[in-house]
Amino acid sequence: MIAFPDTSFLCALYRQQDNSPAAAAYFRAMPEALHVSGLLLFEFRQSLRFQVWLHARDKSKGYPQANCIRALADLQTDLDNGTVVMAAVDWPDVHRLAETLSHRHTIAGGHRSLDVLHVATALHLGVREFLTFDTNQTKLALAEKMRVKP
Repeated sequence: MIAFPDTSFLCALYRQQDNSPAAAAYFRAMPEALHVSGLLLFEFRQSLRFQVWLHARDKSKGYPQANCIRALADLQTDLDNGTVVMAAVDWPDVHRLAETLSHRHTIAGGHRSLDVLHVATALHLGVREFLTFDTNQTKLALAEKMRVKP
């Protein structure tokens, strides 16, 4: 396994954003399937649904439900055809790594819980590259000697 993404990468891959061309190009060029965790999929799906909730209350925020349905369907298609696969994760080990990362970096860097868990998952899986467009997650992954792409 070469790379592990965070939610910002999945959002750019399945929703039209400024970073979408970079995410799509990286995804197309990958020599293997994109590996994800159950936690990452939950956070991504939850973020899509939350954007629909925001939009229903204020049309200047979030996006319509049709956009959410399309993104979820595209993700499911990629899961079904094997271009995105679930990685086997030992959660107690990830939690141990996350605690270590939190201890080392959160007070100085202000890292959020799920961000720490995604980087810990990548470290647990032994990947060489962390896929993110998030500036703070980039700092955390770089502090742990990972390459950040795309």
